[in-house]
Amino acid sequence: MTGADMEDQTPEPETSSRGILLIFAAIGILVIPVIFGILISRDTATTDTGGGAMGGGGTTLAAPDGVRDFTEILAGDVVVESDPSGTAAVLRLDTTIDVVCAVTFGPDNTFGGIATDDDMAGGAHRNHHPVMVPLEPGTTYFYRLSGVAADGTLYRSDTREFTTPGVGVAARTNVALGATIADVSSEYSDTFQEGNAIDGSLATEWSSRGDGDDAFITIDLGAPTPVSGVGFRTREMSDGTSITTSFTVTVDDGETYGPFPSGPGLSVADLQVTGQVFRFDVATSTGGNTGAVEIEIYG
Repeated sequence: MTGADMEDQTPEPETSSRGILLIFAAIGILVIPVIFGILISRDTATTDTGGGAMGGGGTTLAAPDGVRDFTEILAGDVVVESDPSGTAAVLRLDTTIDVVCAVTFGPDNTFGGIATDDDMAGGAHRNHHPVMVPLEPGTTYFYRLSGVAADGTLYRSDTREFTTPGVGVAARTNVALGATIADVSSEYSDTFQEGNAIDGSLATEWSSRGDGDDAFITIDLGAPTPVSGVGFRTREMSDGTSITTSFTVTVDDGETYGPFPSGPGLSVADLQVTGQVFRFDVATSTGGNTGAVEIEIYG
């Protein structure tokens, strides 16, 4: 082999190796960003470092696991207070923490009705008394309690039941229905107006504007009427105020009867008298915006 022949010969293996390296480098340039992008996308699916739909920044925390048992926050027993008419019922319960409370209810375990725990103060609290209306007399109802705490935790009870009084249960005739209000110490607002005290609904109430023991309401039956008794359902606030603990009844600006004891629920007092105008005065209370969910006069 001559020197010229040696100079003309190309080093084939070295060129081949460089080509292979260039191909792998190109593949790496294309593939690595794709893999990196997939990893970033998977990470941001669980962690939101931007504003998101709610705005703001930071990490999006996972929702609390499951629903907690309502008995974890229940203080004492749940009391179902049925109206003698069988058309309404009040659930009374206390919780160990502040929650917004609601009850779902119905004639079977699919429920269908819902009652929220209304309170003039609004927000979460510990003393609850949602009103379930309308109900049918002599009917078994199923209900479930729910509560939401300030940290977003949801509490829910098991399904419970109660039966409303039947049609055969004797109930006195409430002659205050259809009567008029002749006078009132004050009313908190249109929502808590005086007429609510005699509208036959446990879902509404009359509230005074901070009258405490000085609250009163006068009911005119329209004509002298024989009466066998009276009923008083005090309003109450979740902080323990506004509860009438005793009341008096003055008939036709004459004799005053009582004081009669009162408290949460229906307080009934026997009163054998004939009269047209009945003034109910709060004798003692826990102060604040006293008033009545319902006042009844039995003929």
